[in-house]
Amino acid sequence: MNRDDNAHDEWWLATLGRTVVWARLRVRDAGTAEVFDSDGATLPYDSEDTARAALMDAEFVALDGLDAEDAAERGFALDELVPPSADDDATLRGLMIQKLPPRH
Repeated sequence: MNRDDNAHDEWWLATLGRTVVWARLRVRDAGTAEVFDSDGATLPYDSEDTARAALMDAEFVALDGLDAEDAAERGFALDELVPPSADDDATLRGLMIQKLPPRH
């Protein structure tokens, strides 16, 4: 999909041990939303609230809502979490699951 210049992105994550699964929530100016998931699918939603509810149902949490204590409970430090970045969604797909190195 083309990038909507009026859209804003939020990063959400789910964790399993030291593996982080990312999802990008894109909220469009019109009030609709879409989630780009780790399978490379773009899932459309009628509103950002509906998209957020779907992410929470799948046990994802918003990155911007995490604090150091929340991160520690999940087994990592907050500064270890860096959302993936790529020039296009095809490339981004391969970066949506990250294995964090073991903690010493």
